[in-house]
Amino acid sequence: MKSRLVYVELKSGHSDNGPAWIGIAVFSKSRRTVYFNGLSLKKSGGQCIAGNHYELQTGDEYWVSGIKKNNQDRHLCGGGPIIIDDLAIGQYLNETGSSQLPKNMSPGTLISSEINPKHHALENKPLYD
Repeated sequence: MKSRLVYVELKSGHSDNGPAWIGIAVFSKSRRTVYFNGLSLKKSGGQCIAGNHYELQTGDEYWVSGIKKNNQDRHLCGGGPIIIDDLAIGQYLNETGSSQLPKNMSPGTLISSEINPKHHALENKPLYD
């Protein structure tokens, strides 16, 4: 499994001002599923309205992308705080070349990014019983 630092924003019901996080995500072998903060986010393939991924259990839409080196991770029209995982701060500062976190970021503790067996079973459920 490949891991990487990502920016994730909840789009469902929030437009460009939804809750947002930066942390380390784990990707499936096909890279179509992102495991992040206890969620399993499946690539939408253009089927979603606002996000590029959807959560397997709830169907909520999320935007998942790499981090921006200019600290402009939020959409141009959006705003609000971003929670950055305590374990990702050093990597974020290193990758962006910054010496401190931007003012709109707050450290926090996210759930470990790993494959949830419940989500894995849901994703691999046969179409017909």
